[in-house]
Order: sequence, then structure tokens, then C-alpha cells
Amino acid sequence: MDAQLQSGVMLVGEALVDEFAEQPVAGGAPLNVARSLAALGLPALLVSRLGLQQRQLPGTGSSGADAGARLVLASMRRFALSEQGLQFDAHHATGRVSVVEEGGSHAFLIHPEAAWDHLDELPAQALLHSQAPAVLYFGSLAQRASASRLSIQGLLRTAKERGCLRYLDLNLREGQVSLDVIAESLAEADWLKLNDAELAQLQRSFGTGTLDPLQPAAQLQRPVAALARRFGVQRLILTRGAAGYACFGADGTLLAEGPGRQDLTLVDTVGAGDAFSAMALAAHLRQLPLAQALSLANGYAAALCGQRGPVPESDSFFQPWREALGHAGAIAA
Repeated sequence: MDAQLQSGVMLVGEALVDEFAEQPVAGGAPLNVARSLAALGLPALLVSRLGLQQRQLPGTGSSGADAGARLVLASMRRFALSEQGLQFDAHHATGRVSVVEEGGSHAFLIHPEAAWDHLDELPAQALLHSQAPAVLYFGSLAQRASASRLSIQGLLRTAKERGCLRYLDLNLREGQVSLDVIAESLAEADWLKLNDAELAQLQRSFGTGTLDPLQPAAQLQRPVAALARRFGVQRLILTRGAAGYACFGADGTLLAEGPGRQDLTLVDTVGAGDAFSAMALAAHLRQLPLAQALSLANGYAAALCGQRGPVPESDSFFQPWREALGHAGAIAA
């Protein structure tokens, strides 16, 4: 068996184009996390679906990747990410998200009917078996359409059978998925990472009322315990912006917490949550203690907020973080 990912992460979901006012960039939470993992020296394999051009390229006899797919591929190649998990769709274009920025915050207009809505389960299952990842990363957005939802749920069941850690980075986007899809995802997650607004939303939808997710973390133990018991979550990682972060066990016990970064230089927050997940997973796979892993994740996410877009342009950004993980390798030029 080719077990290249036994110490790494398989990421399934959307790869797309974030359309900023000044230029489009490759994005999507699974791709963002995969690129950070690769830059930090961890094996990562993205499973997603991109679009093909609708017309044939002269002299090729077949359709080539569409403009969005070419942007995604170029970014993946910069980080030397494997392309074996990519599928190509002749009928649906690479996904697009229009990013609307105002006052340091951002909103997303996620366009419908993207290639990643039509993920084929069979080739993804073959990779899950052959690559034997330590972690399967997934989110909610890629499950907005039935085809990809069924594929991802199938992968999660297989991952459970094989003892693969299932990491749910919730990433709720308004109007994209139903409560049923959210509940199904929570039930298939071993670890759940979410932000303060998402915790409040889950409490309204599945708990006993409202809560203040920014109150002292110790006071969140009871509602977190109820949520974890309902869905079988083993660990819940909560990010709270300037209020810091906290991590809870399956019984709601507060395992670790830390403050927000007061020295933050804010350019934009696009991809900050993805950066937190990437470092948290990297540190976990490097077997760092939980408190140290989350502190690194918090610092890495804060540093990313001082950069433009979801992934920094310069390799020098990653060097101190690779060293913190005990790995000083470099990404591909």
C-alpha cells in the first residue's frame, strides 16, 4: 500500500477563485489549509473538482482547464501539492466567490453550480484507501449540493472505519447548507473547529437557547458538553478573535485556552480561520502538546491577518513557523 499520508492530511471540498476587487486569487478553505500544511512541511492531499473549458484548445484534441482551474493549479504547484486528488468537470466551471470588503471585515457572495458541487466519490475513496491519511479534513460548504454531500459523507464513513481522525472546520456560510447537513456533519466529526458566531448559531439551533460565546471560556463548559454529547464530538476548538481561543474535551472540560493577540497588524482576515486549522493540525501531527499547538495556531493565524489574501506571497513568511514545528524545509519555488 502506498501510505504517503500516514503522517499527513487529506482535505476534501471546495477549491475556487476568490474574486477580490484588485485581482482574483485561488482560495477555498480546504485549499487554503492544504497550502499552509505544505508550506509548514506536512504532507497534504487536496480532493476537489475543477472546471474545463467548454471549447477545445487548438491542436490538443481535448478541453483544457478553465481560467479558474489554471489559477488554482498554479497556486498548488507553487506549494508542490499533489494533483492526484483533482477531478475535472466538462459541464461545470471552477467555483467563484466574490469577496466584498468593508472596514477590515469581509463578506462572501458564493456563486452557485460550481464544479466542486459534483465531486465523484469513487476516485476519492480509492485515494483514501491507498494514501491512508492520519486526518481527513472537511467542511460544510462543499456539501451544499447532493452529489458532493453524498460523496463526502461516504468518505467520512470510510475514514471512521479506518481509524482516521475526522476534522470538521465548520465554516458556515449563510444560506448555503441546511440544518440537516450541519447536523450530519457534526455527527461525523471527531474534532470540531468553529468560531464564536458559529458556536452561538449551533446553540440556537441545537441547544437550549442563546449564549454569549465571548464570556470566560470556563463558563462555556456546560453548553459545549451538551453539544459534544449530542453529536459525539471528541474535541471542540473555539476561536474568538480578540477574545482568544479555547479547546474543550468530549465532556466539556476546558483543556486549554489563550488570549487574543494584541500586537495584530490587520490587513484582512480572509483565511485566518483556515490558518488556525492548518497550524493546529500540523502541530498535532508533530505531536506537540495541546497548549503549545493552539498557541502556535493562534500566532500563525494572527500573522496571516497582516498579509493580503488567504496565503502569503513570500516563502519567508513561513520560515519561523516551520522552525517552530522543527521543520526548516522550503516550499517549491
